[in-house]
Amino acid sequence: MNKPAYQQRSHVELITIYEICRILGASLDVDRTFREALNVLAAHLGLPRAMIVLADDDRTLRLHSAVGMSIDHMARGVWHSGEGMIGRVYASGMPSTAPDVGAAPEFIDRTGAFSAQPGRMMALIAVPLKTEYAQLGVLAAQREVEGGARLSDDQRLLTMVATLLAQAVVLHRAVAEEHERMQLETTRLQKALQREPRGRYTLDNVIGVSAQMQAVFAEVHQAAPSRATVLLRGESGTGKEAIARAIHYLSPRRDAPFIKVNCAALTESLLESELFGHEKGAFTGAAGERKGRFELAHGGTLFLDEIGDISPAFQAKLLRVLQEREFERVGGSRPIRVDVRLVCATNRDLEKMVKRGEFRADLYYRINVVSIFLPPLRDRREDIPPLVAHFVDRFNKENRRVLKVTPEAMKVLYNCYWPGNVRELENCIERTATMAHGDLIRDASFPCRNNRCLTQTLHFVAKDDAVAPALAPSLSEAIVEEPDLDANGAEVMRIGPTSHIATPPRQFGNAPPSGERERLIWALEQCGWVQAKAARLLKVTPRQLGYALQKHHIEVQKL
Repeated sequence: MNKPAYQQRSHVELITIYEICRILGASLDVDRTFREALNVLAAHLGLPRAMIVLADDDRTLRLHSAVGMSIDHMARGVWHSGEGMIGRVYASGMPSTAPDVGAAPEFIDRTGAFSAQPGRMMALIAVPLKTEYAQLGVLAAQREVEGGARLSDDQRLLTMVATLLAQAVVLHRAVAEEHERMQLETTRLQKALQREPRGRYTLDNVIGVSAQMQAVFAEVHQAAPSRATVLLRGESGTGKEAIARAIHYLSPRRDAPFIKVNCAALTESLLESELFGHEKGAFTGAAGERKGRFELAHGGTLFLDEIGDISPAFQAKLLRVLQEREFERVGGSRPIRVDVRLVCATNRDLEKMVKRGEFRADLYYRINVVSIFLPPLRDRREDIPPLVAHFVDRFNKENRRVLKVTPEAMKVLYNCYWPGNVRELENCIERTATMAHGDLIRDASFPCRNNRCLTQTLHFVAKDDAVAPALAPSLSEAIVEEPDLDANGAEVMRIGPTSHIATPPRQFGNAPPSGERERLIWALEQCGWVQAKAARLLKVTPRQLGYALQKHHIEVQKL
């Protein structure tokens, strides 16, 4: 018994959709799969000609795949958005049907394959290839109108096929973009490997791409395998503890404990108990025996931070431990021998302290075996972008945010003086990210852009023996020279002998240089070597300027 015509049509449509799904799912090569899909349409539905037109980036429609056309026909298949029936279907996203191509002025046949045929009425159905977010192209097919042909059924089926084809196009483009991105990344990494010199050093827990930090990393790799005591020098916040950990984990003692003690945070009695331990009843509150940090670090590394702040009395006790490799607990008499690698750190000028008798010379020579200086962040500004990226990425992970830093904001961070170094940069990023509105950290988001930077009061380190007193963050900004003022605040003019005294030759022009020492000399030259005016130009106090000149051994010219 023969099935009714509509049931036969439904069966054919179901088989057609199934075959096209199978073809599109078998490969990501849309050139091949689209040709096979059009062949299925032609064979199952009796469509002599069918084509798939895809849009370029400039919304130009080009014939991508076709059946029933020659190569010459396909080469001429180009339409613009809104042009003819194909262009209008693409622009509007709505299907269209021309029952008679020969009598349809809206159809523009660029290919020359859809011309009217004598004695035959040829219809054209065009449906859009689109997704929820974009128009991709057009699927068009031609059939002969005869008998009970229902063009609405063809349009409905072609619309379903166009949806499948659109999804295939999106998937193909996504894969192609990812493949291209991976190729570019591979090329970039290969070029980077070829460009970077051999022997480039890295530390897992320290970020540093600048030449200064590479020199530090090289010294760490050189010193770590030995047993030598290491003294880490540098301003507060430069990452001395991170370097100490790197020394430990690069040494043969990596599987043993890494113990750290902040000497500046404890009084002399507490520090002695912390380092050496105590016996039961050694003092009030000593309810039991307690091991000190030296014992806990046996076989490993002991990191003594801020060693320049320990008292002279405790310096003698520490010296004995370093010389004899043994000690007694507080309240005990039994000597305890330990095998400990010592790493010390300080931001103090130990040489000045030794000269003044504040630090024992013999202890200084004992701990200053291998000395590694950590440069301040302002002297290695190349490390600021990767540090910012690291801190922002960590903040995003901890707070489930997707913050990004704009180029203008990065410029503000790059030009800051950072008296607190990496620690201050980390706190600044966390504070700004916490208070940022939206997903972008802009230049106006930073407190310093609104005169609310609390660290500006810390640009001067109060200790006379501190390493590298800091200056103001705006040393690089050129400011119009201020006039001389008398006691009443009125402007005065220089006359007399100063007009004919020969001034020393200038080393720099009007633009401020980048280095700290060079900026100091530039400011003095701009102000005629008058320190008070140079201090105003650099927005620092005269006392700060004096310490900076003393630090860089700059002799002030006498005019």
